[in-house]
Amino acid sequence: MKGIDNMEQKFVVVTDEKFSHPMSRKDAIELVKSYDNKQITAYIISEEEAKRIKNPENFNTPKWE
Repeated sequence: MKGIDNMEQKFVVVTDEKFSHPMSRKDAIELVKSYDNKQITAYIISEEEAKRIKNPENFNTPKWE
């Protein structure tokens, strides 16, 4: 069984305050770049992960070591 096709999979951009609406990977990348230009930290997660964590406050910021 193959994974979900990227064209069908939706992504959500999460900031400290909110989730975006589900969107394509390309649109999510553009939105993150837009936030970065405004010096706002944002991350891309799958729509399924957004549904699982339900609230931006439940998002665990990745640790880059």
